[in-house]
Amino acid sequence: MPARPLPPKDKLTVCFAHVAYRMGERFAVRNTGIQSFEVRALDDLKARIGEADVVVCSGLWRNEFIPVAPKLAFIQSISAGTDQYGKDALQAAGIRVASAQGSNERAVAEHAIALILAMARQIPQARDNQSAKLWRGMIGEIAKREDELGGKTLVIVGMGRIGSRLATIAKAFNMKVIGTKRDVSKGAGAADRVVGENDLLSVLPEADFVALTCPLTPKTENLIDAKALAAMKPSAFLINVARGKVVNEPALIEAMKKGTIAGAALDCVWEEPLPASSALWTVPNVLITPHTAGETRRYEDNVLDLLMENLGRMWRGETALKNQFA
Repeated sequence: MPARPLPPKDKLTVCFAHVAYRMGERFAVRNTGIQSFEVRALDDLKARIGEADVVVCSGLWRNEFIPVAPKLAFIQSISAGTDQYGKDALQAAGIRVASAQGSNERAVAEHAIALILAMARQIPQARDNQSAKLWRGMIGEIAKREDELGGKTLVIVGMGRIGSRLATIAKAFNMKVIGTKRDVSKGAGAADRVVGENDLLSVLPEADFVALTCPLTPKTENLIDAKALAAMKPSAFLINVARGKVVNEPALIEAMKKGTIAGAALDCVWEEPLPASSALWTVPNVLITPHTAGETRRYEDNVLDLLMENLGRMWRGETALKNQFA
């Protein structure tokens, strides 16, 4: 179906829908003259989506909204991920969708390096000791001490924007960087070398750290399974700032219990919020951050920049949107 037309600026209504982000507040500062409203709950979005020509949302989106949104012409996703959007159904309805890919690439890459440093420098253990009011003595056994990153090998799974940014940061720490990507002919960027996606198992034994920065697709779901974990060094760490289902969670828990790898730092898990019953809470040497890698004080403005860019393209009659998904 052809794309639904976007009303002119003075007739446009934008709905901002997110449980936490201050999208409406930051949009108002811009004085665009565009009418807008904001909702923070699923029921409220369902009740008012019929008023919107444009919806800016992520986790609150449901594909069953399509039949009750006759005016909706464009969805600007607040997140880089798009697995919540039914591409075929949206295209059939003439609704265009663009992701927020790139809006938090610096934040996610910096979070990934922070997790790498936390594992290398044993920051979680230090925090636990602080809570217990325990001053740990010096360690005689070399293998149990904190470590430095220079000379260590980082394998980055997914050399997109975030992975490429992480590679640049890692090289500043004098790390050796190996990346995986779909098309190796496009070059290695800051990485020392890149290999194809199907060659991941061949480079995992070289890694001191494995950082996941890839999108969740049928091909990457459960990519890090028992076989992949077994291919890693017992001294290696897994860092996940991608999506929880890229890692086979039961296999990771088993690997951590057996000491197959040294540790894992996870920003995303299978079920979020992580249930209190999950073994990940208590498995030794697992660091968990609550899907905050992409958080930044600039996030709303970064997404609004994308929104205004795409609205401008649509008003000019351009067919290609920035980060277009559907």
